[in-house]
Amino acid sequence: MTIRVAVTGARGRMGSQAVAAVQAADDLELVAALGRGDDLDAARGADVLVDLTVPDAVMGNVERALAMGLHVVTGTTGWTDERLAQVGSWQRAAGRNVLVATNFGLGAVLVMRFAQQAARFFESVEVVELHHPAKVDAPSGSAIRTAQLIAAARAQAGMAPPPDATTQQLPGARGAVVDGVHVHAVRMRGLTAHQEVVLGGPGETLTLRDDTYDRAAYMPGLLLGVRQVASRPGLTVGLEHYLDLG
Repeated sequence: MTIRVAVTGARGRMGSQAVAAVQAADDLELVAALGRGDDLDAARGADVLVDLTVPDAVMGNVERALAMGLHVVTGTTGWTDERLAQVGSWQRAAGRNVLVATNFGLGAVLVMRFAQQAARFFESVEVVELHHPAKVDAPSGSAIRTAQLIAAARAQAGMAPPPDATTQQLPGARGAVVDGVHVHAVRMRGLTAHQEVVLGGPGETLTLRDDTYDRAAYMPGLLLGVRQVASRPGLTVGLEHYLDLG
């Protein structure tokens, strides 16, 4: 069965690779490749909308796509609990499914899961994300999601906050704090997308790191989402839920 796909944000760096990946897949058909200003009505007839736009555009795209009867896979950033709740409401009303993927990179997703599993064994943990200087958001959506997963695992294990005796600091010196986990963002020419989680205990540290050098690394995960979204009911946040990691 051929899955018909429309892509929004198709003229961006990520979107153009997504268009090429869909066109190269034998089981997928590209219905529309839409850029800024293009009418989403051109996506009618698709089964799945892939949204790779910007936070200001994604909500309108998701709402309209669901109303048109499309499933949605989005890698756009800027998600909050309120935004996710709104998408969940639209999704339930439409009877279609949504995947919100903070990262399509399989290595990055596995680092998130491994960090979540390791979090209860180490009293200290911090997240460092490093990206190209054209990235508009900091910290990255992946780093925020990683910190949230770590914090949830620590809370479930009944752990105290990580030790930190800092009383004097320049603003931002300790990074952002996401659910009690410090997250540091680096923006530098020459980088693409990189993330590491450093966990520490008495006499040792464990470093989990993923390095992405080309956006082609995101395509296997994106296509996995496209192929599975119709069979995964409801709103799913995180590609890891499609990987059957247990």
